[in-house]
Amino acid sequence: MSDAAEAVEMRAALSRLRRDSGLPIAFGGLLHDSQRLRIAQLTGVRTNALHGLTISMGTGLGGKSIALSRPCAVTDYREARHISHEYDAAVGQEGLRSVLAVPVVVRRKVRGVIYGALRRAVPLGDRTFDAAVAAARDVEQTLVVRDEVRGLLALAEGPPTDRVGWEEVREVHGELRALAPRVADPALRETLLAVCGRLTAAGSVTAPDASTPAGVTVALAPREVDVLACVASGSTNAAAAERLGLRPETVKGYLRAAMRKLGAHTRLEAVVAARKAGVLP
Repeated sequence: MSDAAEAVEMRAALSRLRRDSGLPIAFGGLLHDSQRLRIAQLTGVRTNALHGLTISMGTGLGGKSIALSRPCAVTDYREARHISHEYDAAVGQEGLRSVLAVPVVVRRKVRGVIYGALRRAVPLGDRTFDAAVAAARDVEQTLVVRDEVRGLLALAEGPPTDRVGWEEVREVHGELRALAPRVADPALRETLLAVCGRLTAAGSVTAPDASTPAGVTVALAPREVDVLACVASGSTNAAAAERLGLRPETVKGYLRAAMRKLGAHTRLEAVVAARKAGVLP
């Protein structure tokens, strides 16, 4: 995740944490290697004491959360005996007392930590913990999508020209189209859709079954293309709806509209026509 994208995603998660928990202070960041976290995003703070602070695995509250891969909390940070106190100066300068730390975990690997805090020493209840965990899950889902996109983009480089290879290219194209609406970072989403466009163009020129009559153009809406890409990979309407985050009835509507524009009477005819028209690879 780029620094700019990290800022966007973290700010959104921290805002949700403050809104849902009532905690006045929230901060966090992602791990830049397997054992160190840099606090990059903060909200509700009064000083710059915590900004840019590097947290090592096992040290302080956040480092303990990283090491254990589970949420950790203290009622009074400066008096807590079950954490180390390397960061007391920064924590004290900001005046933090009750603090919780929730790890961001993707495929059993800690990728970041979200903190919430109060400037008074009071126990943090279940509502607060639930809000922090939900905010961390938001970041986890974003990272999962990014990981999937990066893997698919790697597969999309240099598409093969044999028929078996083109089936893989088409599957990658469909997955990228399905992921695009879930990508919050505009730059990454634009890159993803540009790759989809390159795959489609390469298919129109190179794929064995993609002879296109000159001058034929079909103007399909983006969601109609998304649905057709799912159908082309063998998805039922229900499976396409789950994949795209739509209702099955909505998928049917997009599919009917696409078939009408393509002059197709069946799902298979629609896919074949979309490929001939250069809409799908």
